[in-house]
Amino acid sequence: MNKINYQKVLDSQIEKIIAAGEVPSLLLHSCCAPCSSYVIEYLSQYFKITVFYYNPNIYPDEEFEKRSDEQKMFIDKFPTKYKVSFIKGNFDKEKFNAAVKGFEEQPERGARCTRCYKLRLRESARIAKELGFDFFTTTLSISPHKDAVRLNEIGKELSEEYGVKYLYSDFKKKNGFKRSTEISNQYDMYRQDYCGCVYSYAQSKSRK
Repeated sequence: MNKINYQKVLDSQIEKIIAAGEVPSLLLHSCCAPCSSYVIEYLSQYFKITVFYYNPNIYPDEEFEKRSDEQKMFIDKFPTKYKVSFIKGNFDKEKFNAAVKGFEEQPERGARCTRCYKLRLRESARIAKELGFDFFTTTLSISPHKDAVRLNEIGKELSEEYGVKYLYSDFKKKNGFKRSTEISNQYDMYRQDYCGCVYSYAQSKSRK
């Protein structure tokens, strides 16, 4: 079975949008400002983007607020062809804890992370449907530590469930991750050293 190149799938989706002469609306789930930087630079040429910061996995509470503030700051400062808007999601810690219950000891990239991806993407799909967006997607695939295949499979499943188109991606392609670090340095952004949850926080501390 051939592995799907999701960057080529994205290229094809964008080509169709350009050919149609449209500027569709996109709800972009973002885990943090640094990961969103290249994605916003790239996609804002073709979409009217609203960044959706929904990350109930974040630990501790002040980290959630710090990342949210950094995301808003970047959006306000970064020049784009089409204005980028921002929605701050609820800090649903109880939903995250319930979603990963029984999977707490799983390693990063394991079943715990899959359940976390699905929680965040499900809320993104729900909001995209409720507010009438043309597409939804996530910045998560830009990370070398995230499984783009799994993310796109979840996006496809939720797209069919909610009736909103999913924008397939593997944003680490085309040096996307490298470009995100360049923009982060340019804007002197806060870059965290762990994914976000209490479990990745503990793993980061143990590595140090």
